[in-house]
Formats: sequence, C-alpha cells, structure tokens
Amino acid sequence: MSTHIDLNDIQGNIVKGYGHFGYPKARYIFYRIKECKAGRQFVQDINPLITTGVAWEMTAQSGENSAPTATTNISFTYQGLKMLGVSRLSLQSFPEDFAMGMKERKDILGDDQTSSPQHWDQIWQGEAVHIWISINGKSEDVVEKRYQAICDILANTNQGVEQVLGHTGDQGETNLPYQSASVIYKNGKPQATEHFGYRDGISDPYFSAASGNPDRVIGGGKPTRGNPATKEGWEPLENGEFILGHRDEAFETPKAPQPPLLAFNGTFMVYRKLHENVGSFNKYMNEEGKKLEGGKELLAAKFSGRWRDSGAPLTQFPTEEEAKAFGDKLSAAEKKLYMEQPNPSAPTVAAYTKLRQQLVAFNYDHDLDGSRCPMGAHVRRINPRGALEDGKTAFNTPGALVNRRRILRRGLPYGEVKDESSNDGNHGIIFMVINASISRQFEFVQQQWINYGNDFKLANEKDPLLGNHNCQADGGGKMILPNDPKGDKPPHFCAGIPRFVETRGGDYFFVPSLTALHMLAEGIVDPT
Repeated sequence: MSTHIDLNDIQGNIVKGYGHFGYPKARYIFYRIKECKAGRQFVQDINPLITTGVAWEMTAQSGENSAPTATTNISFTYQGLKMLGVSRLSLQSFPEDFAMGMKERKDILGDDQTSSPQHWDQIWQGEAVHIWISINGKSEDVVEKRYQAICDILANTNQGVEQVLGHTGDQGETNLPYQSASVIYKNGKPQATEHFGYRDGISDPYFSAASGNPDRVIGGGKPTRGNPATKEGWEPLENGEFILGHRDEAFETPKAPQPPLLAFNGTFMVYRKLHENVGSFNKYMNEEGKKLEGGKELLAAKFSGRWRDSGAPLTQFPTEEEAKAFGDKLSAAEKKLYMEQPNPSAPTVAAYTKLRQQLVAFNYDHDLDGSRCPMGAHVRRINPRGALEDGKTAFNTPGALVNRRRILRRGLPYGEVKDESSNDGNHGIIFMVINASISRQFEFVQQQWINYGNDFKLANEKDPLLGNHNCQADGGGKMILPNDPKGDKPPHFCAGIPRFVETRGGDYFFVPSLTALHMLAEGIVDPT
C-alpha cells in the first residue's frame, strides 16, 4: 500500500479543476487509431505536452506563478487500449463497466427517450472513439496554438491516427472537428454560472493529493466528529477514491488493472455532453413559481438546494433575503481578495475563508425533515452529507456511507443560449467525472440517487434537475416540497416536471499516469 503521491507522475486534470485555476477556455478532441505502431508514436509525441499534477509555484520577484498558458491531458477508451496493442490479459483485468463503455450502460444511466444513443452527436455513432485529448487555456488564442501543435503531431502519423469529426455546433453544424467549451460571459465578464443560472462548481471533493488551498478541506473533505465549523472537524478524503494504487475510504487498495504499473497513479474518467433545455426550465419555473409562496427563485432553490445567484445553501439561508445578504458579503470578500493578489492580508483571507465555510461546510442535522432543503433537492442527492445515517453515532466518520460515492467534477459549459424560451440550440455542460470506480461512484450516483429516490424514502421520485423524467408515460416527474411539519402550511406538490437535461454523447476513459503513458507508447505493458 502506497501513502506517497508523486504529482510528477499524475495527470493534472485529476488533481486540478482547471476552471478554478484561471483556464476559462477548453477544447476536447477525439481520435481513432487505424494502425497500432502509428498510435503508439502519436502517444509518444504527445507525451511532452502532457500537464502533470505538480503544484504551480508563485515567483516572489514577479508575483507570477509557473502555471502554463495552456494544459493538455489524454485518456483512452477500452477499444483505444486494445488498438494500442495492450495484451488480452491486461484488457481482461479492466472493470466491466469501462470495457462496455457508456453507450452499452445506457439502461443503468437512464439514457432513454431523448437521451438515448440514437440522439447523440454524430461522433458517437458508428465506430468507437479511441483517444480523448483536452486543451484548457487562459485564452482562445493559446488554445488554438496548442491545438495546432497537436495537429502537427497528428500529421506525422501518416493517417495511422485520424481525428474523429462529428461534433454539433452553434449554427447547426454536425461535423465539427472538436468540442469547444467555455465559461459563460456576460457583458464581457466571466460568470460562475451554467445556462440555468445556477452558480456552478462551488464544492468539489478535497483529497490528500489535491492541488489548491488546503483550507478547501473544510466542506470538501469528510467531516469528523469534531466541530464542523473548524478545520479540525474535517479531513481530506483518501486518495484511493480518485487515484488507483492508493488507500481508499475502506482503508484498502482496491483491485486495479494489471500490471500494477499500468494502473498505478491512473484513474477513470466519465465524459458526458449534457444539453440543457433552457426553454422548458424557464417555463416551468415561471408557471409553477406562481403557485408557490416565494415565487420562481424559491422554486429554483428548492430544486437545487442552493439559491441561484449566490449559491447559498437553503439549509443555512432559508429565505431569499438572507441568501442575498450573504451573497453580497461573499462577493465583496472575493473582490477584496482578488484586489490584494498576489499577497492578500491575513484579515482579508480570514474574512473570505469564514464566509466560504458557510457556503460549503454545512450538513442537514437541523433540517432532517427537509422543510428547508427538500430531501430530493439536487445537492442533497449528490452529497447527502451524512443525512442517510441511521442514527448520528453509527460511524466514527459522519457520512461514511457517502464518502465512497464522492466524485470529482470537471468540465465547463458549452454553447450559447440564443433564445431563453426555446430548447433548441447547442448549449449545456461538458460534464466530466474523475473516480477510481465508475460503477461504485458515478454509476451508483446516477442510477440510485439521480434517477431513483428510495434511499431518500422518496420511492421513484427523481432528481428534479438531472432526472430522466418520463413525460410520455406519466406526464413528467414530481417533487414534494415540505413545509415546517410543526406549522400550518401544507407541502407543495410539483407535478409534470419535464426532462431539463438530455444526454448528447460520451464514453468511459482510462487516464494513465505518465509512467503508464510511456509504457503504452513503447508497447511494454506486460501483465506477466
């Protein structure tokens, strides 16, 4: 069992959410290997461009850090590993979920009706994709420059590797060479929101090898029996939940593909293109919001578990006025922190940290009935924060049942909403997940917590935002919004919820370490 993490050997997209590090632009490019030797040469030539997980250091003299202007990472489908000549013994040691791929797991994922594979972008029809390459950049220009460098490498394969076309574009194109993604801009300024208007990317799991401020362990790690409002009440999640070859939350090193060096410091990635039906969302919020005291903003908050503008959690800030006051304070603290970079004062950091803790370091201990944040709200489903425990002393670590289902979220929004009353267009989220086990983490959350509600004692009630609501069979989804059970107000019943999010494609990928990349390029993966 290894306790040491060599960040030089780990790809950077595992330990860094690039969007939080000043990379607002991205491209995702896919390739198909036509000939094994050419595929290996392509990987060999790409290797010098791969961004590792090493922390970017600040230079005292200039106030600048060592971060590159663009990052590059690479991963492979099961069929891609096969085309690189990985032996049958090694291939057979990979998990069944990865080997089958996303399209074959559609029933588990709930990709039916308008989300079924026949409706996916053209790139996901026909032959399998083999390689995924990402470029994240500080500007569109540097992304383009890196893309051209990769195109030059591709040209040297003499058509032994081909770039797969078939991405859908904003103008209705269906054969674009790559998938673009970007933070949303408003009046020229980047926004921390997605197309439904929710503040996005607030909280991601924090584990020992993660890059960034260690204070992010508060709310991002796992709560202990200490004071949840202090750093002492939180610990990082085990690295093995996200990186193969290391101890996980069961205090075991889980079974991994063979040979050990192939899997060590690698992981699995889920790539999903999710279209957002903005017209349906806005229509439902407007119409159903008229029936709810508090209006559409309260309804949107009840669906999510957070207020749209500030991201303030409902369980902490149950009224719009409280959430707005908190949001104003948080915005002012963020602005002051930014203005004092690269060396903000201790009081400024302390003030911001205290407010951020309110944003992320909460639980549902004082909202067990869901009268503030409904049991079926999106954020409560994705991370129940110990609310599924049977008694508060069942485990030494609150939320121990949940910690084995945590996932790292990566990706950015894509496209532009040109008509907020229509579902048409090409806009949504490129949703990527990093996890050590696709079935135990991503698929479990998708199947059991998003598209099913029994763990929350909600029978077949689905996640109101991401659920695959069946409008054909039962007229849409439903959700109960409880009021104070000791009060006189009855609960509010939401019915006819349409499908707000539709799958437009994706697959499962293996993200190798730098060591494993060299092994793949040289054809020396030996399971014996």
